[in-house]
Amino acid sequence: MAMPARAQQSTAGDAAVAAPASDPVDPPGGDEIVVTGSIVEAQRSSIMQKRMADNLVDIAAADAVGRFPDQNSAAALARLPAVAVQRDQGQERYIQVRGAPNRWTSVSIDNVPVIGVDEGGTTRAYRFDAIPAVLLSSLAINKSLTSDLQAEAIVANIDLRTYSPMSEKGLNVQGDLGYGIMALGGGEQRQGSLRASWSNDVFGVVVGGSHYRRHQVTDNREVGLYDEPTNAADTQFGPTELDIRSYRLVRENNGLFAGLEFEPIDGQRMWAKAIYTDFNDDEQRNQYELRLDRASSGTRNLTGGALVRVPVRGTFNDGQYRTRNYINTIGGELDDKNGFKVAVAMNYTRTENTTHLPLIQASTPTAASPSLTYDFSDPRLPVVQLFGTVAGTVPSRGSALSGFDQRTLAAPIAIIGRQDSFTDSYTMKLDMSQELGAVTLSAGGLYSDRTITGFTFATANVVNLASFPAGSGLSFDINRYVTDQNWDTGFPLGFTLKNIDNKSMRRDVDTILARLQTLGIYDTARDVPASNRYALGERLLAGYGMAKLKFDGGQVVAGLRVERFDLDNRGTATLAGGALAPLSVGQTYTDLFPSVNSRFDLTDRLVFRIAGQRGIARPSFGEVRVGSSIDDTASPGQIGGGNPTLRPEYTWGIDGSLEYYLPGSGILSIAGFHRWVDNVLYASTQRVGSNAFDSSGVDRSGYLLSSTFNGRSGRLYGVEFNYQQRFTFLPGLLDGFGFQGNLTLIGGSFDTVERKDIRFPGTSNRIANASLYYEKFGLSARVSYQHRTRWLDTLGGLGLGGSSDEYRAGYDNVDVAIRYAVTPNVSLYADLSNLTNAVYSAYQGNEGRPTEVEQIGRRYMGGIRFNF
Repeated sequence: MAMPARAQQSTAGDAAVAAPASDPVDPPGGDEIVVTGSIVEAQRSSIMQKRMADNLVDIAAADAVGRFPDQNSAAALARLPAVAVQRDQGQERYIQVRGAPNRWTSVSIDNVPVIGVDEGGTTRAYRFDAIPAVLLSSLAINKSLTSDLQAEAIVANIDLRTYSPMSEKGLNVQGDLGYGIMALGGGEQRQGSLRASWSNDVFGVVVGGSHYRRHQVTDNREVGLYDEPTNAADTQFGPTELDIRSYRLVRENNGLFAGLEFEPIDGQRMWAKAIYTDFNDDEQRNQYELRLDRASSGTRNLTGGALVRVPVRGTFNDGQYRTRNYINTIGGELDDKNGFKVAVAMNYTRTENTTHLPLIQASTPTAASPSLTYDFSDPRLPVVQLFGTVAGTVPSRGSALSGFDQRTLAAPIAIIGRQDSFTDSYTMKLDMSQELGAVTLSAGGLYSDRTITGFTFATANVVNLASFPAGSGLSFDINRYVTDQNWDTGFPLGFTLKNIDNKSMRRDVDTILARLQTLGIYDTARDVPASNRYALGERLLAGYGMAKLKFDGGQVVAGLRVERFDLDNRGTATLAGGALAPLSVGQTYTDLFPSVNSRFDLTDRLVFRIAGQRGIARPSFGEVRVGSSIDDTASPGQIGGGNPTLRPEYTWGIDGSLEYYLPGSGILSIAGFHRWVDNVLYASTQRVGSNAFDSSGVDRSGYLLSSTFNGRSGRLYGVEFNYQQRFTFLPGLLDGFGFQGNLTLIGGSFDTVERKDIRFPGTSNRIANASLYYEKFGLSARVSYQHRTRWLDTLGGLGLGGSSDEYRAGYDNVDVAIRYAVTPNVSLYADLSNLTNAVYSAYQGNEGRPTEVEQIGRRYMGGIRFNF
């Protein structure tokens, strides 16, 4: 039924809650369990819900002060079995269930489906960093589907369950304040949340908000393409460029929410909830590209190089990334106490993603370009030694330099980078059920109408900042923004660099652009080519019927879901000669999605489950859009285009699990899954090799063309091990220890026309999460470990097969969370994050060809929590 979950809250700190005798986790005849502390209570609540669920599900419940120990919902989900996290600038953003591509996971809020839209509409993946964890009472990962759940979920549906004000009577106020530092760069981080609720037996209201902000420095190194030797005597191959970057950014997450619930009589309830969240990222980038393949002479390979007169290009920006979510839901429920239940919900959701990224770019003149050597002993972190260049008929390497003269750049240009995507989604959902003895019959439907408009990232408008019309009074010196402040970096570099005053540069460039606009030289209408824009409309009509049969020792839930999908796809294509042609492509199809979920209670504590289902994953808006986009700022240039003929991915799947419920609010389980997938979507990149994309005298035949295609069939399979228990069997003080851990082993591959047995992008062979905790005498401490092995990120092209695929290297993270209850209502906390100082890296083909290396450093936060 579409209803907010009600969190089970404790009073505080070390309060004890005795399990009822009929508790399914500790059934009649079992040992009575006394729950103490927030971790144990959350663990117990999660296991109770899992034990009684109709399907295979894993649940993360909030701790005793009404929030997770994690800052956002992605971090909270990362503690569940078979969940891996994708990070951006070190912050948890996306989740992958069972190592599958994130597009195979759908999302709902209080059981109402919501759409995921990222920057440019190039993915349906949901951004979990936009949803603060304080809004939620629990999160559920439905790994097998029942027919009342949306079919657009190949491996999982994630339900974010918001807090219900009627879960606690009277006035309740709780929140936290925290402050900390980022080890790299010494920037601050701060957070705060407040939630107030009041309810009696008839009416409940809740309001709240949250705030998180951090000043961060990110170390980043990137490498361009890798050239291959043309013959045995070739001395010019290996990395084409070394890209040295430093990001200084301020990231902020805010959330506001309010809810009303009304229960005039027992069995009747109405509710309304509104959620607003925003994510702000103000990002200063200082970037220097050592363009190795454009050196006047010298040698380079995969172990090192010695080059003369290497051009250096600087790129600087003060960019803004914004994400907004407006989620509004009203609903009602009726339970007539004779076994009939009905629930209705109506939702309006709007999402906004905008990016404004004006890039200021300039290069060293030939005479000022330095010479260099580079050492690839550690290919992730190449060390560069700079030298002067001695002019002459044949330039030569001069004396060693301790730093790069950043005031030698010339011929500056402004590249106006923009991206927008907006969605409006209206959803209505109805669920009904009738108990008829051992059988419960259910039926319902859903209608969703979504519009998606926007454009992919565009960098088409380039403004010359080197010269201005006479009499304009304008001038621009890119070199005057160099400061005396050294870069904060934890990576070896080999020479020194100073920070750029990006904000002052941005203000001056904005002033210049405004003046050029009045002079008719700069036209904002050219910022985004028509071929980058898209407008799509989606309409989904679904209905289902389902029956649940209970019998001695278990139950079976079987159903059929029918979905009719209509897509209206509009855009513009750029034709030869630059002519524009409006295009419109539509798709309509109807699908059937059967599902069966069986649970067998082999003993009071031992449960066996088996489930089968059919699912679907639809292409993203950017993938099916009409038109193409060109990025002339990359090296080499990039071209991306949509494919409006893409077909959805379909899957048949089977899941099974054996669950043993342990004393001490524990569980020991093993689960397996297998998915057979047709029409697998995959991205590929190849050289253009023609003049099809040439315009305005720009030769793009050597650019890289990226697009999405339907492959053939594939299989994804794996096994999950899960163990959670408090060690109540240990003597004395040791009975406060407990453990939560899971291990997932994953395999699978798919075929395309060109290649066979390709791993699914995003799939690690192994994912592990483990937490050792201690709770006693008001102390709650947890050490958490996350591990995942490498995974394929992007399929390559260029005729190189797997040697040009891009991978993300595996990593390990260790976090520590400590809480101490000073009083029953006040506690102190400390969170120590990323203690392994993880380095996140990508590479092409093998680790000797890194393409990106990134590090953000350790993070420390301390503060106070209260609950009254």
